[in-house]
Amino acid sequence: MKRSIAITSALMLALSSLLFVAEASARAGGGSSGGSRGSRSYSAPAPGSPSQVSPSRPTAPASPVAPSPMQSPQRSGWGGMLGGLLVGGLIGSLLFGGMGGGLGGLGGGIGLMEIVLIGGLIVFAIMWMRRRQAAGATGTPAYAGGYGASGSTSGGWQPSGGSAYSGGGSSGAPVGMLDAPAELSDLDRGVGHIRQMDAQFDPAAFSESATDMFFKIQAAWTNRDMGRVTDLLTPEMRGVLQAQCDKLRADRRINRLENIAVRQAAVTEGWQEKGQDFVTVYFLASLLDYTTDESGAQVLDGSRTEPVKFEEYWTFVRPVGPNPWKLSAIQQPA
Repeated sequence: MKRSIAITSALMLALSSLLFVAEASARAGGGSSGGSRGSRSYSAPAPGSPSQVSPSRPTAPASPVAPSPMQSPQRSGWGGMLGGLLVGGLIGSLLFGGMGGGLGGLGGGIGLMEIVLIGGLIVFAIMWMRRRQAAGATGTPAYAGGYGASGSTSGGWQPSGGSAYSGGGSSGAPVGMLDAPAELSDLDRGVGHIRQMDAQFDPAAFSESATDMFFKIQAAWTNRDMGRVTDLLTPEMRGVLQAQCDKLRADRRINRLENIAVRQAAVTEGWQEKGQDFVTVYFLASLLDYTTDESGAQVLDGSRTEPVKFEEYWTFVRPVGPNPWKLSAIQQPA
């Protein structure tokens, strides 16, 4: 009986903890998803992580490895075989040459083995000279066989600075001069389309601007008045957030957000549709998130001292070109 009571108590405690956490995540948007992402409204945003490298700050490309001028090129199988025959012929000539031209020397002079040796040396010298001439004309080392000798760059979109981003993966490393062309990622293509009408668009700079908007919108949420940030919200998003603020007022509650710290802000998506630019920013942040009565004396939900860590995706939209951005959606991680 006592064991059953203990198990029941533990389950009730765990359930209450879960409910407490859910209620504490009340920040702007109420910790839920809402708004519009255009044609991507019903798809999960591209994942972000603390280790993600922003595409606007690519890692340094590895220097192409060029063969050393003093490095001996690897010989082909035919070269090795021919060398073996020549060495063998030379040894045979030395061993049997003193037998009075027993192999049919011409008048006691040069024998058959010497003729084979000299002919082989001439063929080898001609082949070697041709390879050296071909290598000098193409800039590739002799005996390379033509593998990996490509000097073309990626034919995709070129960001500012002249280096192309590699498609696939989240490293964002630019393609080197001698690398094979790689397909651009969805983010790279989207940023390229946005830059066609706004050449100054930069994902890193936009992440900073989005962080400023993040702080302003959270402050307006605490004041239960989204009218202060009307210029930062689409009409649909303003309606969603203001309805939640009105609910807080009706319940005589204030959701207080303090000590907000944005640990990471990175662009994870960018695209165009129907004459609009869309950009999604991944936020990793922590803050004190608690709800009090209107006097502020009584804490109804959350904690004044225990910070809440969370991840969210904020999508911003604007007419194509260098126009102001507005928040159009908030989404939680899938």
